[in-house]
Amino acid sequence: MTQEQTSISLSRTVPELVKDIKNITEEIQKFYCLDSIPWIVGYSGGKDSTTVLQLVWHALAALPLEQRTKTVYVITTDTFVENPIVSSWVKQSLEKMRIAAQEQKIPVEPHLLNPDTKDTFWVNLIGKGYPAPRHGFRWCTERLKIYPTNHFIRNVIRVSGEVILVLGTRKAESANRATTMAKYELSKVSDRLNSNLDIHNSLRYSSTLPSALIYSPIQDWRDDEVWLYLMQWNNPWKKSNKELFAMYRGATADNECPLVVDTSTPSCGDSRFGCWVCTMVNQDKSMEAMIQNDEEKEWMQPLLNIRNDLDVHKDHHRRDFRRIHGNVQLFERNEKGKTSVHPIPGPYTKKWREHWLKRVLEAQVQVRQNAPEEFKDITLISPEELSEIRRIWLEEKHEFDDSLPRIYKEVTGESFHDVRIGAENKLLGSDEWHVLEEICDDDGMHLELMAKLLDTERQYYTKSRRLGIYDSLEKCFETSSRSQEEAIENAHKKRDLKTAAGEGNVEKIKELTWASLKFPTNGKD
Repeated sequence: MTQEQTSISLSRTVPELVKDIKNITEEIQKFYCLDSIPWIVGYSGGKDSTTVLQLVWHALAALPLEQRTKTVYVITTDTFVENPIVSSWVKQSLEKMRIAAQEQKIPVEPHLLNPDTKDTFWVNLIGKGYPAPRHGFRWCTERLKIYPTNHFIRNVIRVSGEVILVLGTRKAESANRATTMAKYELSKVSDRLNSNLDIHNSLRYSSTLPSALIYSPIQDWRDDEVWLYLMQWNNPWKKSNKELFAMYRGATADNECPLVVDTSTPSCGDSRFGCWVCTMVNQDKSMEAMIQNDEEKEWMQPLLNIRNDLDVHKDHHRRDFRRIHGNVQLFERNEKGKTSVHPIPGPYTKKWREHWLKRVLEAQVQVRQNAPEEFKDITLISPEELSEIRRIWLEEKHEFDDSLPRIYKEVTGESFHDVRIGAENKLLGSDEWHVLEEICDDDGMHLELMAKLLDTERQYYTKSRRLGIYDSLEKCFETSSRSQEEAIENAHKKRDLKTAAGEGNVEKIKELTWASLKFPTNGKD
């Protein structure tokens, strides 16, 4: 952007903004009345999505009743690990929208979406052992946000054939609107629709949504213009925008959230609301600021402590040396010109998965004791999630000591009631596990192998046919019969053999003959 363009962008006056709002309102009305394609507004409860929804609402309210013919779906996703303050705000807003839409005869239909239990953050981290998300392994976004959102959108498309997504995405600074204000015309409506579906950086919608068009009416607004609109135009579903402003202000480290008057003035635009467990950022500045700025929010400190404890980059000591399916994978690292090969760390070990479960349950107990009345029944981890975590530990990881009910009892003082039918029907338990521990004498790999073999036999015992049991037992040996040192050494030899074969190095292949590998005790690999 040139200096001249920047000057033009920053010089838009309030009357020009008012004119732009009028133009956008007319544009929304034209779009809405153009066809029968349903609209979906992405709403997060933040300033941008609130602005867009408010513009749409006011535009529809100005139409005659007979023209308000198609539904505008308002969707927001609660990942179950949202900042509690923001999550409460959004839920209250959706309820007010529902009531106001009925009273004002506005065809707005709010929907609160959630991930499936199998996809939640704690089921994957505590149950399966997925490590805290990193840029190289960002497993959370799809499961928590994209899947439930896309599922809803596809259902609408399945009925209507098409859908228009109305989003609050904005460019940080743009001269586009300012330079065209004087010659702005409501010309061909379809020219304002964008069929580019790669909006991963907005509401995380997938790019695999055919028959969806994106409409971003405030893409060129600045932060100060967004706040000016929210403060001067009433919220039609009666949720105070001043409270929203206060929430942003409380989430800013310096406790300041002024209306921007020039480029040197700080803005609330950098405040980040999202999942309280997020390790994709260096620190959760918004939650830290909330706790720092308001002693009534100090009850969230246990949540921040968990988030910070998860955010440890050198966490190999917490994780298995094998990947989640039991195989050793190697990666090549180059540091200061020196190349070395190391195993790729896998999921959290049993010890650390149990550790995180205890921490979350402890935080839930503390929060319920110390939080304000409206958060006394807060749920950090649901009974459904606990049941699925227990199932994964028992059935997929063969940890038949069944430690979840014990940890739950120790932390909460209450017995754990599993919502899963038949969950208490088991042949092996903690007594058998303790016997195995004594037999294996602190040999972790031996204990793991024995547990897998016994539990595999137990699982097939309950089946009418035992077809495949030998293959399953053999897999136990493939993943758990070697010590950590032997398994890593074996992976290096396999890698070297593959490299030699690719290079056609016959001598090296002879040297690394498969017969020299250390095979598991059953003689097979």
